[in-house]
Amino acid sequence: MRTLLIVWHSMTGGTVQMAEAAAQAASTDVTVRLLRAAEAGPDDLLAADGYLFATPENLAAMAGVMKDFFDRTYYPALDRLNGRAYASLICAGSDGTNAARQIARIGTGWRLRAVAEPLIVCTRAQTPEAILAPKIIPPGDLARCAELGAMMAAGLAMGVF
Repeated sequence: MRTLLIVWHSMTGGTVQMAEAAAQAASTDVTVRLLRAAEAGPDDLLAADGYLFATPENLAAMAGVMKDFFDRTYYPALDRLNGRAYASLICAGSDGTNAARQIARIGTGWRLRAVAEPLIVCTRAQTPEAILAPKIIPPGDLARCAELGAMMAAGLAMGVF
């Protein structure tokens, strides 16, 4: 059975809800490994057939813990992941595009194949209190995350990617 690795980081709960929705939908067709970015390493990447990278956008960038994951794994995995499928989930206060762009650049360097546009959920959190508050992702957005997870799993299971 093929393996989908979902690497995530979340401070306020929004991103982990998104990652879990994708994982649950994917788990019927592939083996899913749902790992915190702080715990994931190069061996986890090498053992998987496809990836979902899930991060909040903090200060117009991917979260530092997610950046640390990429920093720790980039060179050990370089030239060893070529052609594998990936997509990204971004939980943002207002935009999310820069975090998505950063992940895309890393994916390009690893020669991964983007199989979906980044899925960005905007929470509209704009004040310090709202930004730091626990997030509850609406059911419609969680359904979009589940659809992405199911699509990734189906493509991996069928050998499409």
